[in-house]
Amino acid sequence: MSFPPPSRSVQTALGCTCAAAARASAGGGEPDGAAGRFGPTHALILLIAFLGLGSILFLAGTELDTVFALLGGCGAIGAATLTAAGGGRRLMTVLVEAAVRSGTGK
Repeated sequence: MSFPPPSRSVQTALGCTCAAAARASAGGGEPDGAAGRFGPTHALILLIAFLGLGSILFLAGTELDTVFALLGGCGAIGAATLTAAGGGRRLMTVLVEAAVRSGTGK
């Protein structure tokens, strides 16, 4: 069973927003870069999520050492992701080298 193609207005309404940003940058205009930045609102949301998750795990009977280890691992993964996405590849390389060297005892 085949469906007829959608009309032109439906195709533009369902289009990707990144295509509009690409058209704006190709035309000399700057796309809105604030949408992809990590700001204070994001930090507050993550802080609340971490405090909530830690509290729930503690109230569920998880040992405090385990809660700290889990939240520390989540924080490390998040920091590495933000560093890589933010263009801090050199900083990330230095941190990974330091971690490997400390793990090997050099």
